[in-house]
Amino acid sequence: MAALAALASFRALRLCGQSSHSLPHWHLMKAPSCTTQNGASMPTIRVQWVASSASGETLTDSNEGQIYLSENCVKRLLEIAGASEFLRLHVEGGGCSGFQYKFSLDTVVNSDDRIFEQGGARVVVDLDSLSFVKGAMVDFNQELIRSAFQVVNNPQAEQGCSCGSSFSVKL
Repeated sequence: MAALAALASFRALRLCGQSSHSLPHWHLMKAPSCTTQNGASMPTIRVQWVASSASGETLTDSNEGQIYLSENCVKRLLEIAGASEFLRLHVEGGGCSGFQYKFSLDTVVNSDDRIFEQGGARVVVDLDSLSFVKGAMVDFNQELIRSAFQVVNNPQAEQGCSCGSSFSVKL
């Protein structure tokens, strides 16, 4: 319950004092890059959000974050997602550690979503959830008892449950 209140407070603070007329218009700028994760070189897409306000002022997203996609994640997404579908990653309060990861296939990109693409596979994360998972990797894990997308190596998580579906946030 405390986790839900914290998430609601975070969302309220983000929009505090802003009317819809004063919100800047954000544009996605993507640039290919290559990063090293656990000793392996991985092609990634660097995302940066650039905004222009009504006064003509240009802003950049100071909360810029990156999500990495494993080869297993890309392979599985290409198998199950249709041409217009993508994997949505959402963080919500709950689970045994305070917050939990939720995955779903979706076709609608909202104005506060960030798109991460690799090899034709897309993962979309809303801005609120991105603050909880930036720097993490989305993987697809297949075991005898279950197959699932998972968030691994999350630098924003202090600890998680044994199944990997929930976590507590570093403060």
